[in-house]
Amino acid sequence: MSPSPSSPAPAAGLRFAVVGNPENRRTTMFADAVRAAGHAAPRVLAWRDVLRGRYAFGPGELVRIDSPGENAEVDRLLRDTDDPARVEGTALWHRRFTAAVREVTAAAHRAGAVTTADPEDVAVMFDKRRCHARLAAAGVPVPPALKGPVNGWDGLREQLKAARVPRAFVKPAHGSSASGVVALAMAGGGRVRATTSVETTADGRLYNSLRVRHYTSESEVAALVDALAPDGIHVERWLPKASQGGRAADLRVVVIAGRATHAVVRTSRHPMTNLHLGGARGDLDTARAAIRAAGGSFADVLDVAERAAACFPGTLCVGVDILPATGWRRFAVGEVNAFGDLLPRLTGLPGSGAEGLDTYAAQVAVAPAAARRAEHKKHPKQQKRQKYQEHQECQKHQEHHHDTTD
Repeated sequence: MSPSPSSPAPAAGLRFAVVGNPENRRTTMFADAVRAAGHAAPRVLAWRDVLRGRYAFGPGELVRIDSPGENAEVDRLLRDTDDPARVEGTALWHRRFTAAVREVTAAAHRAGAVTTADPEDVAVMFDKRRCHARLAAAGVPVPPALKGPVNGWDGLREQLKAARVPRAFVKPAHGSSASGVVALAMAGGGRVRATTSVETTADGRLYNSLRVRHYTSESEVAALVDALAPDGIHVERWLPKASQGGRAADLRVVVIAGRATHAVVRTSRHPMTNLHLGGARGDLDTARAAIRAAGGSFADVLDVAERAAACFPGTLCVGVDILPATGWRRFAVGEVNAFGDLLPRLTGLPGSGAEGLDTYAAQVAVAPAAARRAEHKKHPKQQKRQKYQEHQECQKHQEHHHDTTD
């Protein structure tokens, strides 16, 4: 059993460092949680400096690697574009970002610091194809997905037809925050409808917007898919979602140190429930009641989330998107998010150990135990050597004791 977020506070002197964007509320909210817990303010290493190689860690630091998003300079360093609204460039972003996480982690470990995220976990979570495959291999329920590469609209259309999938989500493999996501519906007679927040310019470039729109011309949809394909796309069956108040609903469940601690219902008039696209928080008690009425238990939802998080054992905190099927009877995992803890003012679930704590305070509470576990995993050979030495000393002591009392 993982320690609960309300476990006793650790030994004094725990020092935090954050790799993030200093101006971002993710960084400031985590820093607030660290100070509120009685620790010294965390040392902040800006992504813009880290990506240029200007950083160092100290022994004993607990290093949180946070999102590099919402900073134009950092985005430019990761994918060579001056416009953060551009959709393209995610494959380059993934290569550079995951390489940076690996380098940061290695540097931290060399310095005797501990990190809260495993670089290979992060790399998989930011590749929807690999993430889906890892979850499926572990028996976690996920929507059926197309296998093999999708090179463009013509291939996608044929693959969906062969798989008898008339409705699908087309997702950039390395996207986030619904960037580039297309909810695609196909019908007889060549009819097609794509729902997305992507705006296509006359010259074929793709931009994220805050307005969800519909494309019904096959030529427009084809151009959209063809523009997304070079960066890699993941395609999965569009599962009809449960509803709340006449709006499509899903859940974001935060899992910290293996335990589901926070949950929020997200609702929308559109297939995408992201808040920045017009989504809104729903009512968790109403969702619980709907699940009970369908003969299920909310514990089933938390179990699915925890099973998904267990596929990424080296990462302290993940956000799991749970897709409830129509009628709230079955649940599947849509995505697992490495930075899925930005849920302001949301406190922990009853019985989770995080009651009264937001997602950041809950992570700070378990940080000491997480640091000890990570340190233990880092040096298995050293620990074996230490146990052997302790055993030898014990043997000598016993022999000496025997000699003197004989």
